[in-house]
Amino acid sequence: MTQGYIHSFETFGSVDGPGVRFLIFMQGCPMRCMYCHNPDTWKQNVGDLMDVDSVVNKAIRYKNYWGKEGGVTVSGGEALSQIQFVTELFKALKAKDVNTCLDTSAGPYRDEPEYIEIFDELMKYTDLVLLDIKHSDSKEHKKLTGISNENILACAKHLSDLNKPVWIRHVLVPGITDSEEQLKGVRAIIDTLSNVKKVEVLPYHSLGIHKYESLGIDYKLKDIESPSAKSIEIACKILKAAPRT
Repeated sequence: MTQGYIHSFETFGSVDGPGVRFLIFMQGCPMRCMYCHNPDTWKQNVGDLMDVDSVVNKAIRYKNYWGKEGGVTVSGGEALSQIQFVTELFKALKAKDVNTCLDTSAGPYRDEPEYIEIFDELMKYTDLVLLDIKHSDSKEHKKLTGISNENILACAKHLSDLNKPVWIRHVLVPGITDSEEQLKGVRAIIDTLSNVKKVEVLPYHSLGIHKYESLGIDYKLKDIESPSAKSIEIACKILKAAPRT
């Protein structure tokens, strides 16, 4: 039985996909986003080691609350860091007629035949992808997250080629991602895709700073405040998006 390292669960999620959702936060992430509010999910091969059946049984107890649109969302950390486990998990959930949603920044994605074959197997059992586009400029993306954005944009294009429904999410960080040029760059990327069903602006917040302090990690954005209502309004207009509170 395939096993995966789990960080935590949330039983009644309302913002990570349609309807009421059971959220599974996978452990491990290759990115180091400056504003990440879950730095405790970064380390690989730690957390609760669980098999697919145990996770499915834990989730399915809440199925009556999901309604027609709800289901299960797998997030992180980075869900693609444990792609084989997530594939087997989604396969088992689809066998029980559960709506599946993948929340990813696509950091592990590789535009190579061997990886694409594995990724496409996951997509067979995935109803919706929530895809983060952190920054339109590759160099600035690397400063912000620790990696460039080429493979992430390759993932976006591949999802479009598959016609897999996607919600694009963009975190609005004052002084980093809120310039008109940068936002227009993100919109230009979105305009190349044919499968985007929704665009969300996620206003930056520093609610996770206490986790950095407890882990002894320097929080580099401690002096940055949340974006103003006007800034959010402008970003939503450029991106043709809705804000997420």
